[in-house]
Amino acid sequence: MSLLSRAQAGDDKAFGELVEPFRRELYVHCYRMLGSVQDAEDVLQETLTAAWRGLGSFAGRASVRTWLYRIATNRCLNWLRDGQRRPRPEPGFGPGDDVPAPTRTVEPIWLQPIPDALLEGLPDDTPGPEARYERREAVSLAFVTAVQYLPPRQRAVLLLRDVLGYRAAEAAGMLELTEDAANALLKRARAAELPRAGAAPPSPRQLAAASRFADAMQAGDVDAMVGLLTDDAWLTMPPAPLEYQGRAAIGAFIRHVGLLDGRRRYRLVPAGAHWQPAFGCYVSDDGDPVGHALGILVLTMEGERVSVFTRFIDNTVLPYFGLPRRL
Repeated sequence: MSLLSRAQAGDDKAFGELVEPFRRELYVHCYRMLGSVQDAEDVLQETLTAAWRGLGSFAGRASVRTWLYRIATNRCLNWLRDGQRRPRPEPGFGPGDDVPAPTRTVEPIWLQPIPDALLEGLPDDTPGPEARYERREAVSLAFVTAVQYLPPRQRAVLLLRDVLGYRAAEAAGMLELTEDAANALLKRARAAELPRAGAAPPSPRQLAAASRFADAMQAGDVDAMVGLLTDDAWLTMPPAPLEYQGRAAIGAFIRHVGLLDGRRRYRLVPAGAHWQPAFGCYVSDDGDPVGHALGILVLTMEGERVSVFTRFIDNTVLPYFGLPRRL
């Protein structure tokens, strides 16, 4: 008896063996859809529960993998349609706060970084020629951030077609749309011109530059931090709507808010997120020897300089990085 037949007969061990090869990639798909490692975990569990309950009706017209992606994608759409199920942190700095004037104000989005450990084991190949993004590109912080600004169904079609490589008819069937409707959604999603990033992992020289940036922050040396930025670098802080571009603007913000003048001491712990340099951030004030967690920093490198400095203030993601609340 085949593994599928055994699972359909009620063998839960066989079901586990059947879906295990796809668990990690389904999790990452849910993360791309939702922008949250916590929500992705919950929706993956919903997906597998629904698959177990519906396995008896699985007729084999598509592969098990495609069937699971259909369930996962529609569960994600339901999750997004139902609204904010999980408490969200405050958006941080707003336009009326006592901070330097931002370069631009954007729509707040809910986004958590994903640790490298949760990206390991993803398949290197794609299911078809429709894929436009390489594996590393599709988990870059720039790509995941941009995807969150797309309406949910556009997001789903784009991920199914351009990341997973499904054909138009397959993607339409998974979303219960006509092929014309799916193609129209994809056209609108592609019009957003999502960023492309290098698919290669950071080089040793880039990792060394990222470490120098972290060392400068720990030393309270704003000039050294700014010197490691590209001329047109960005500072972003999702879900805060304020963004700063350029060395002068970023330096002014860091000096004003970061209190890197002896009043605050930072300690950065290498973490790794999105296959990019990242650090757990800990801060202590007024001589307190204990560092209190203050989220995750993710650096996007351009050559040996930082082109995007992203600050996540959400401490609920720390356990996924194996980081404590205090250090």
